[in-house]
Amino acid sequence: MSAPQDPVSPQLELARKLNLLLDVVVAEGNTPYTFRQIEAGLKERGLTLSRARWAYMITGDGPLVTDPALLTGIAEFFRIPPEYMLDSGGDLPDRVDAQLEFVKSLRVARVVSFAARMLGDVSPETLRSITELLQEDGA
Repeated sequence: MSAPQDPVSPQLELARKLNLLLDVVVAEGNTPYTFRQIEAGLKERGLTLSRARWAYMITGDGPLVTDPALLTGIAEFFRIPPEYMLDSGGDLPDRVDAQLEFVKSLRVARVVSFAARMLGDVSPETLRSITELLQEDGA
């Protein structure tokens, strides 16, 4: 029997969402957004964001950011529905969900490729077993 999981704090949930969005940018073949790019994108929307506030938003440390204008601005910057950022249980927009699955499969493929190179002459059955384990584990 597995131990019950502690509920995730609202700060950590917001951090998880923001980091998923940042990962999606990379998965779409772009370079990661810098703080300055995000800050400039928000400034175009008449919003300000300090580096310190952004840091605790993406780490989940510090006070919970609940400013609807800021959260909506961030959602618009990442081209997702604002509800994703505003709703504490917000479902992943389809694009984000699809990209995250893609990122997961890329990571699995990289690990399998690395394992194949490092292990050298390994049977196809062993590689298939490694791949299945990684996919089950959500590597």
